[in-house]
Amino acid sequence: MKALNYLVAFLGGVAIGSAAGILLAPEKGTDTRERIAEALRKRGIRLNRKDMNALVNDISEELANATDENE
Repeated sequence: MKALNYLVAFLGGVAIGSAAGILLAPEKGTDTRERIAEALRKRGIRLNRKDMNALVNDISEELANATDENE
């Protein structure tokens, strides 16, 4: 059971780290959003601009919360 907790924590860290890397990269936000939208479209997920902005905001909030918890 303890190994499962480590695996879940590791995968959560990978997801947060990946999202942080994408969102904090030195690229314009519109370009980043377009890349995210294209990656989602390739997987059959279609989002309009409002939903994409909501997704980006949710990810940003999670990153901020994770950063606050680690400080």
